[in-house]
Amino acid sequence: MGFCRALRIGDRILVAGTAPIDQHGPYAPGDVDAQTRRCFEIAQRAVEQLGGALAGAVRTRLYLTPETDWEAAAEAHGAFFGSARAVATALRVATLLDPAWQVEVEVEVDVRSTPAE
Repeated sequence: MGFCRALRIGDRILVAGTAPIDQHGPYAPGDVDAQTRRCFEIAQRAVEQLGGALAGAVRTRLYLTPETDWEAAAEAHGAFFGSARAVATALRVATLLDPAWQVEVEVEVDVRSTPAE
C-alpha cells in the first residue's frame, strides 16, 4: 500500500494512521484511555526516531468511533500534549479499519518548535 508510519520533510514530521496495536494485535479493546495512550506512545516513538519530540507538536487529529468516550480520549491527549498547545481536531467516524479500535491518531511536529533541553 506504500504506507509508512512517519515521514520527516525538512523541519516537519508527519505521523499518520496510528492505531492502538501491539505485537499481539489490537490493544486494550474497550478501553478508550488505554487505546488513546497507546496510539500516542507509538506516535511519540516515531517522532523521536526522526529527531523530534512531542513538545514540538503543532497539530493532532483523533478519529473516534461513535461509541468512543471522547472525554477519555481528550484526557489522554492532554497527558501527551497539554504543554505543546498544538491545534487539535477530533472527528467521529463510522468505523475504523479494525472493529476493536475505538481511536486512531495523527500527529504533526515542527522540530523548530521543540524547546531545547
